[in-house]
Amino acid sequence: MRTEHAPTIQRADYRLLSYTVDTVDLHFRLDAEATEVRSRMLCLRNPEAAAGPLVLYGDALELVSLTIDGREPAPETIRRSSGVMAIEVSGDRIEVEVVTRINPTANTALSGLYRSRDGLFTQCEAEGFRRITWFPDRPDVMARFTVTLEGERAAYPVLLSNGNLIEAGSLPDGRHFARWEDPFPKPSYLFALVAAPLVALERRERTSSGREVLLQVWVEEGNLDRAGHAMDSLVHSMRWDEETFGLELDLDRYMIVVASDFNMGAMENKGLNIFNAKYVLAKPETATDFDYEGVESVVAHEYFHNWTGNRVTCRDWFQLTLKEGLTVFRDQQFSADMLAAAAGEAGAESARAVQRISNVRGLRAAQFPEDAGPMAHPIRPDSYQEINNFYTATVYEKGAEVIRMLHTLLGREGFRNGMDLYFSYHDGQAVTCDDFVECMAEANGVDLDLFMRWYGQAGTPRLRAEGRFDAADGSYTLTLSQHTPGTPGQADKQPLHIPVAVGLIGPDGKDLPLQIEGEHHAQLGTRVLELKTAEASFRFVGLPAEPVPSLLRGFSAPVILELEEDEARLAFRMAHDSDPFNRWDAAQRYMERVILAQAGEHAAGRKMVTPQAFGHAFRALLVDERLDPAYLAEVLALPSEAYLLDRMKPADPAALRAALIHLMRDLGHAMQGDFLSRYADLEVPGPYRYHPADAGRRALRNLCLRYMTAAEVGIAFELAQRQFEHAENMTERHGALQALTQSVAPGRETALAAFRTEFAGDALVLDKWLALQATAWRWSETQPSGLELVRALMQDEAFSLSNPNKVYALLGGFFRGNPGEFHRDDGAGYAFWADQVIALDARNPQVASRMARALENWQRYTPALQALIKAEMQRVAACEALSSDVREIVEKALGD
Repeated sequence: MRTEHAPTIQRADYRLLSYTVDTVDLHFRLDAEATEVRSRMLCLRNPEAAAGPLVLYGDALELVSLTIDGREPAPETIRRSSGVMAIEVSGDRIEVEVVTRINPTANTALSGLYRSRDGLFTQCEAEGFRRITWFPDRPDVMARFTVTLEGERAAYPVLLSNGNLIEAGSLPDGRHFARWEDPFPKPSYLFALVAAPLVALERRERTSSGREVLLQVWVEEGNLDRAGHAMDSLVHSMRWDEETFGLELDLDRYMIVVASDFNMGAMENKGLNIFNAKYVLAKPETATDFDYEGVESVVAHEYFHNWTGNRVTCRDWFQLTLKEGLTVFRDQQFSADMLAAAAGEAGAESARAVQRISNVRGLRAAQFPEDAGPMAHPIRPDSYQEINNFYTATVYEKGAEVIRMLHTLLGREGFRNGMDLYFSYHDGQAVTCDDFVECMAEANGVDLDLFMRWYGQAGTPRLRAEGRFDAADGSYTLTLSQHTPGTPGQADKQPLHIPVAVGLIGPDGKDLPLQIEGEHHAQLGTRVLELKTAEASFRFVGLPAEPVPSLLRGFSAPVILELEEDEARLAFRMAHDSDPFNRWDAAQRYMERVILAQAGEHAAGRKMVTPQAFGHAFRALLVDERLDPAYLAEVLALPSEAYLLDRMKPADPAALRAALIHLMRDLGHAMQGDFLSRYADLEVPGPYRYHPADAGRRALRNLCLRYMTAAEVGIAFELAQRQFEHAENMTERHGALQALTQSVAPGRETALAAFRTEFAGDALVLDKWLALQATAWRWSETQPSGLELVRALMQDEAFSLSNPNKVYALLGGFFRGNPGEFHRDDGAGYAFWADQVIALDARNPQVASRMARALENWQRYTPALQALIKAEMQRVAACEALSSDVREIVEKALGD
């Protein structure tokens, strides 16, 4: 555990190392408590760097021996500081051998080599490799790895590492070995090994060039029947990358391995992806439609990293969005294409909109608040103390939006040309975000210097729009202006290059032709305006009547749109906007307005009333059978509490929760007949299949059920109980249990107990059980408080503080997903938070820091809550044995 304050690392201080690594030969004598690692490195002087020592990084290692060219270096040639060893050496070519000993069982941080159940696994991104051996552990040091794994055959029958298997065999005393060679140079963060009792689902496929490759999904015995969807997703990803970007799998085999204990979702180690079990294991009885979607998306994401992250990697960790933002964009495009293909030509547009809505929901719920808080940072940060804290929604999701803007500005063909040039210039290199954008600019003959501000400027821009119609000459002038609020360390903001997709809707609900003054012809539909200055006006001519503007179609930029729209105009766009994303957004804006107004009434002690016009608009959507059910499920779902709290000034979680409960009850009661009719019509006949059409029907059906149980409609509890008892797939079973849990249903506790008993041996399903209760609203004073329930669940055998998935399900679900219960006016929730962050930090700092971030925006809450939160944050900050991961979060939040 590192107890000292971590130094701040500056991007401007980047320097090449004097020595790099050409080849490394690793030999592991595997043991759960005493693994010996022998590393032989051929190090070369870097001709592009200044002269200096050989620099090695290490953390929590027992150094057994170190030799340079076969000799132990003199003590006076070695300088040591925290985690760094600088050795004075001479010569352009030196051979370094390091022997270390590590204890995987004691490694509860799950970084480096660690034990999970009966196996040994690695996680080396970002700086885990230095917990395995002393090494120049930086992403710009790329070497060719050869790895020999040796262990007891009975304990570790499967021995895996990166690349291709070149030799395997038996050794004396019941031991065996496997030797792996990766033909491609890679940074140490992409190294991986697995030694465990596993079985594989295998498939052989041919690449676009005709090469046969072996695909494997390795799981624990008994889980093969849950690996098929991951394998299908892998094959679909291969085909999509070949067809969309011309990128082919470059190894002879590609492996996915399931780990039960894993800090992240998955890791793209070259050819050997290690996955959190949550994102591989799926079958109808245990996984929901949402789980199936998650598996497909994460498998695709890690596979796409083979080129955008592995073949071309980051020069330094400040460039993290170079690989993550780009790859998130690629997996989002893949998911949209998969949904569209399955939906067919008639439903393709709606299917793509559902995917886009899902992406934007996540962005608004997680990234917008991050941009408005003390941890606000550009997608390419200028400094950090702990790199693990910068695997953020900003780097990933906002980073993907920045890539999407390039795609919008350049078009599909122009973007592909830029990608082709990027790989032709930089394959096998560690590069920067500038290198990527320069390729896009060069391939398309455009100037993107202004666009680069998105990489260096933090905060969410506010895009203000004002329109003026001149009936005399049939013109409409749209004035756009931008402003980005100041963020910590960055008060002054410059104008950004913002693509604004625009449509104008006529009184008949149809799109009007768009002709900007000076143009000779009009264009029908949507067109993209480019705002490059603080303010600009665009004059549309030839309009027969005053239009209704539809702005930011498809969410063409990650901004907050400020547009004055009354309820009538929002209802009009909900009914007529041709852009399905903007129809959804109009409904969300209308809901937001109603909910926040009701929260204000509740806080003031006045009666909450749902506007009649809103009810009419909501019902018109509910009964519209022309709309795709998956799309309608998104339109009728309330905005997330996290997003709504970010929109409140000040944030009042209790008032917001009261407003949400009131609105759900009001809608469910007023439209119970319509909800009941839709529920009956949406039943999916036949055996379960993961298909967008079926998934959409199940999603809307479950939503109807939740509205009815929230309103305590008499038959609703009976329907939920019946669905729970007779469901043949987890989507319907979980949906019914959620409807019962989020209500005052008399069968609620019985259903939860039955679910717990039925899935007692399934860790992933029990995570759903934990999360459902952690996020449950309190619908009656007779129900236990959320804090009481979470405390009790921590004593259940289904929970473990050592397993990240369980921490995320229970504690993360409570801290982040249940603000109405977490933010108690007596501060007990905050005291509980502090206790758990401190306890987790001693075990796993990465997980602890994620829990710590639940309160980073504490200054947005009411003054009474702020005082209570601050006291507990100060208690955490006062802990002497605090990791740099958590210390950076709490000190930045406190402003220290």
